[in-house]
Amino acid sequence: MSILFWIELLVVLAVIFIGARFNGVGLGIWGGVGLFLITVLFGVNPTSPPVDVLLIILAVVTAAATMDASGGIDFLVSVAEKIIRANPKYITILAPLTTWLFTFLAGTGHVVYPLQPVIYEVAMSAGIRPERPMAVATIASQQSITASPVSAATAAMLGLFAANQWTDFGLAQILMICVPSTLAGVIIAGFISMFIGKDLADDPEFQARVKAGLVKLPDPKAEKKVLPPTAKRSAIVFLVCVGIAVISGLFPELRTVRGQPKPLGMATVLEIFMLVNAAAILITCRPKVDDIVRTPTMRAGVVAMVGIFGLAWLGDSFVAANKADLIVAVGDIAKSMPWTFAFLLFFVSVLLYSQAATARAVMPLGAALGISPQMLIGMFPAVNGYFFIPTYGSLVAAIAFDGSGTTHIGKYVLNHSFMIPGLVATIVAVGTGITLAGIFF
Repeated sequence: MSILFWIELLVVLAVIFIGARFNGVGLGIWGGVGLFLITVLFGVNPTSPPVDVLLIILAVVTAAATMDASGGIDFLVSVAEKIIRANPKYITILAPLTTWLFTFLAGTGHVVYPLQPVIYEVAMSAGIRPERPMAVATIASQQSITASPVSAATAAMLGLFAANQWTDFGLAQILMICVPSTLAGVIIAGFISMFIGKDLADDPEFQARVKAGLVKLPDPKAEKKVLPPTAKRSAIVFLVCVGIAVISGLFPELRTVRGQPKPLGMATVLEIFMLVNAAAILITCRPKVDDIVRTPTMRAGVVAMVGIFGLAWLGDSFVAANKADLIVAVGDIAKSMPWTFAFLLFFVSVLLYSQAATARAVMPLGAALGISPQMLIGMFPAVNGYFFIPTYGSLVAAIAFDGSGTTHIGKYVLNHSFMIPGLVATIVAVGTGITLAGIFF
């Protein structure tokens, strides 16, 4: 590889590092700065921006935010709360399965925030070390993003399939591999988490915090959030429309337009269905249109879009300009051991804090290296490396909500509460995914 390549790479990594310090939309903004620099300084010809992916995300977020404005997200959270409270003794397994399920349905891991204080309260009431369920439930809420039919990361994968004319691969194949693989990772991580740390009665640090009055005990009289009448209705409408979209992905004949030889691509189908979904919620629930754009769901979606717009465009342009050198450098390894590509996905996701941005920026390189689409799907959960450095929003929130102090960042930073469940969940999911890819295809 030429010295020019390494200088370009250094610029790309530098702007990613700077963007990560700003977080949020800062990642995307600095991605644009990086694109400007490699274009002006090194003559890189920018590729087309990832329009298809951005439109899918916009359509999905619009539907989800319309449901949110109608109280649907709060309704889903209330259902999750009932599930978690039903079997407090098994909360370390039940909590992550619940957060996985509700991220799968809503397409965003942000549903975990209102559940974290519930998990803490139930764990403390049952005498279970809160760190165990809180850490793994937080990990599970993000693992599910790579299995959700309505997540931004899945939209990025569908865009990859469309760009490479992989017509035999779509939403059905992603669900077929990633649903069981991420579930397996979450379940095993939950089981291992049951043995992390000392029991509260045997933990001298916790007992010292109790004596010092530093432990926040659950408040059984805390007020419950009152849901609007449209909350349940909006969630049902949203999930029914998502279900129809998923079914059309499983059966291509359902998305074949009369008189056309080929079915519509899943990207197009999702865009149409999600806008219809939003319209159905508007008609049946009548939320204020202005409230839709103010919801946390819309805000999270816009952040994801800006991140993908800047970073993925930067990544695409860099890879396209240096494709020949990259293929020469890692092509032989990728061909003989394609599973090693998962390490690159994980490493980049640690920097980007976004499954969608990582998939959109790095997966095209995998395609260029000749890695099969089924293998790329199997390795898809490797983009969940956001937890490695404990500064992601849901991790920080879990630490804050754990009034016992057991969920923590360690003395050496990387020895934090989320490391073991995060590594276990990701390794198991990728291993299971690659195995399933080999069995199914």
